[in-house]
Amino acid sequence: MCYETTLSKKQKQIEEHYNVNFAISEEYEPYFHRTGFTHPNLQIIKMDEPEKVYPASWGLIPEWGLNDVDAFRKKYNTLNAKSETLLTSGTYKNSARETRCLILADGFFEPHKEGKTSIPNFCFIPSSKYNDGRDLFVFAGIYSEMDEELFSCSIITTDANDFFAEIHNVKKRMPLALDEGLVNEWFNNSLKDSDIKELMKNGFTHKEFNAHPVSRDLYKRGIDTNTPNILEPIS
Repeated sequence: MCYETTLSKKQKQIEEHYNVNFAISEEYEPYFHRTGFTHPNLQIIKMDEPEKVYPASWGLIPEWGLNDVDAFRKKYNTLNAKSETLLTSGTYKNSARETRCLILADGFFEPHKEGKTSIPNFCFIPSSKYNDGRDLFVFAGIYSEMDEELFSCSIITTDANDFFAEIHNVKKRMPLALDEGLVNEWFNNSLKDSDIKELMKNGFTHKEFNAHPVSRDLYKRGIDTNTPNILEPIS
């Protein structure tokens, strides 16, 4: 699962890395921590407009949930969409076939269980390209159109690989950080269900992740966790 993310890069860095432009540039602010449970905007690249970045509310709202979004969100958690049921779920299957996207990030948090205590771990791809030492990457995602230029999205998750199975050591899931060499294929509107399944099964990035434990303040209410300190390793 993936309920907490980071995107601390500046707009210009993102635009240069992915050769894109922000459709609503004044809306974007870099962030060190956002939790999906407040349904913040993530930044997505849609398959029908691969040259633009749009904000999208975290937690996909299918067409049949648009009449009462608040009621839908009270009943359903759509922050993540499981790859195993993506193409059979009444909530996700249309988006999986017709409105796939990339969700931008440079880090995310996963819980590691020690006894009865959950310790958040910050996960990132090391890089010397940026001063913060973290690379940009994309989650494979799906989105829905809620209104004109108003979108919602979900991050696709899969069974954890060996590295993430040790971190997320109870449910053993991980978000599908898509290999950038497969982006064009993910955006191919002629994909069959078998092709989508194959991409989700084997499409995880070849770049290696690092992870370290961070403060449990991440899980506390009433504390501003959108600060660089929340990424600092703890013993």
